[in-house]
Amino acid sequence: MKKIVIILFMMIFILSCGGSDNASKTTEASIPKDVQAIVAGYDLEELSDEDKKYKINLGYYNCDHMTAACVGEDTGIFKALGLNVTVTGNGNVPEAMSAGQMDMAYAGFTTTLNAVKNKVPLFIAAENHTGGAEYFVVSKDIEKPEDLLNKRISMGANAETVNLNWAEWTEQLNIPRDTKYYENFSMSDSDAYFAFKLGQLDGYGACDPWGSMAEYENTGKILKRQNTDREIDGHGTCCKVCMNYNFAKAHPKLAERILLAHAMSIEYMYLHPYKAAEIFAENYNVPLEVGLMTLWKKLNEEGRTITWKLNREYVHNQMKTMRRLGVRDDINSLDIDDYIDLSYFDNCGAKDFDVFIKEEVDPIFPLGMSYEDWRAKAVEIDNIIEEPKA
Repeated sequence: MKKIVIILFMMIFILSCGGSDNASKTTEASIPKDVQAIVAGYDLEELSDEDKKYKINLGYYNCDHMTAACVGEDTGIFKALGLNVTVTGNGNVPEAMSAGQMDMAYAGFTTTLNAVKNKVPLFIAAENHTGGAEYFVVSKDIEKPEDLLNKRISMGANAETVNLNWAEWTEQLNIPRDTKYYENFSMSDSDAYFAFKLGQLDGYGACDPWGSMAEYENTGKILKRQNTDREIDGHGTCCKVCMNYNFAKAHPKLAERILLAHAMSIEYMYLHPYKAAEIFAENYNVPLEVGLMTLWKKLNEEGRTITWKLNREYVHNQMKTMRRLGVRDDINSLDIDDYIDLSYFDNCGAKDFDVFIKEEVDPIFPLGMSYEDWRAKAVEIDNIIEEPKA
């Protein structure tokens, strides 16, 4: 009887070992080799059982500036780092973040500051986007800025006092900032584009892909592009990675790991832009070509605007511009340093962004590449075989 028990134990042990090994191989096999190559460059500490089980709520607004969120999910980077992440992408994420319903989110610059009023303990945990590529798109029959007077535009509610783009664009175009001179609507970027395409709007402000979509579908033209490299106040900034302190303090190692995933997702975008564009196109429901055009602008044409390196001077300059133009008077007097905490990011083990760009990106995708050259190199890098155009 004792012999039978021992044999059964050995069989269970062998099966157990074999099953675990197979599961490990299955998990490893499900992670693409290009992601494995990125992860292999890091010495990762094993997470605790509690952190492994914790489901991180990650949100992002449907704007190209926040592509790293869906890249982290769809490439398998989150999985490769042992993270259990629920990703939500829609126009209500900023409100959910401000209401404390997200552990981490990619959100506009003022979203974190909005939370101050709601007493939500949010902080800027990492850089995401230094600015650029937000567009004022108008119909083709708009020949000069003043043609927009009394026309239908979508710039959001109270655009005069809350929309920094609108404040800057009207100043630069020398047209009234007061929206009583227009028929103004408040829509999500995607809804504004489709209303514009149907002829229900004459102009709208949006980030990509909705500027590139207008160019690609030849439905309109870009009247003005956001430029955060401002002469008066110095270079500003744009979207940030926000984190909830309740989450970070309860799970500090997990907070560091998800921020490392953020940096890795950006690495992936720079090193495998064609595949990242495929992910972008699928998640944003736009043609692949629009996804490629969008990433080219973000990663090359406008500089290295997607980054994990936070520049405090840029952040202060952004607040200076808001004060100068009287935008968000309710929050533009805050000391922004009170809402920045890079301690979790600094401990996450991410590479130095400038070194990464210099050593791994510049030799392949140097700045100043034409779209055609950049696209051809992206195809070559990942051995993409494209179907011939019909």
